Amino acid sequence: MDHAATTPLSGRQLHLIHGDYSAVVASVGASLRELRYGGRDLIRSYDADEIRPNYRGAILAPWPNRVVDGAYSFGDATHVLSLTEPERGHALHGLLAWEDWETADQSDSSVRLRTTVAPQEGYPFRLTVEVTYTLDDAGLTTTVTALNAGPDAAPYGVAPHPYLVAGDGLVNEWTLTIPADTVLEVTEDRLIPTGLAAVSGDFDFRTPRRVNDTFLDHAFTGVTYDDDVATVSVTGPDGHGAAVSFGGGCPWVQVHTADLPKDPAGSRRGLAVEPMTCPPDAFNSGTDLVTLQPGAEHTVSWRIHSI
Repeated sequence: MDHAATTPLSGRQLHLIHGDYSAVVASVGASLRELRYGGRDLIRSYDADEIRPNYRGAILAPWPNRVVDGAYSFGDATHVLSLTEPERGHALHGLLAWEDWETADQSDSSVRLRTTVAPQEGYPFRLTVEVTYTLDDAGLTTTVTALNAGPDAAPYGVAPHPYLVAGDGLVNEWTLTIPADTVLEVTEDRLIPTGLAAVSGDFDFRTPRRVNDTFLDHAFTGVTYDDDVATVSVTGPDGHGAAVSFGGGCPWVQVHTADLPKDPAGSRRGLAVEPMTCPPDAFNSGTDLVTLQPGAEHTVSWRIHSI
């Protein structure tokens, strides 16, 4: 077999360009693999012929973050999901991160991908999910639409998983802004939500400041929207960086400093910024959980751009 003719491990490579922006979407997970502005990286990328590490750039649906213990009740039934985060004992980041999405259509600056959540053990609901990536002068806009194609109401949530970068250094050297008043506190070992608290100390990034050695793997809410848009940004010492902007359809944002104890050389070299329609473990708490009725659609979008 001609190796050059085989599909890369990360799937088909879908290239987009508009002005100074360029992007590459990998079909496995409908993942944003590369995003650049003027040749400068805005996200931490990975090789085309590499299994995507750490959910970089994947679409997280039909739930973002964790379902604690992989178990939840919805309607009159209790469901048990596969534990895809075995070290903590949770079901992590939905069911579509390893699906090879089909390409519905593509132009020079836009691509639309589609896949189906098939009814299965733990999630007996059928969803059709489409994601559209579009480059324009303002950056890369991602729009996700989910349609309940089954006969029963279904629980639903969605988020992206980009790792922003502001240069080649560590997160410690970058200045972070999170316009949010509230943080969801979690247990240290399993990151199980325990309650909301006003941001203070290490969690208060309402005024831009350096990350230094702060550890974050937390969901923020109480977001401040300016003209219906909130922006989480990270900038390097030279003042350049990247940002994610989102509207009220994402009342939560997870921020993670990419601490990787098993990979010290790769640790803290990107900042995960994940606008979310619902918080961690929403399948159990019900907080901001979308209930998709049969035939109903849900659409939400966000934008990654240069600073």
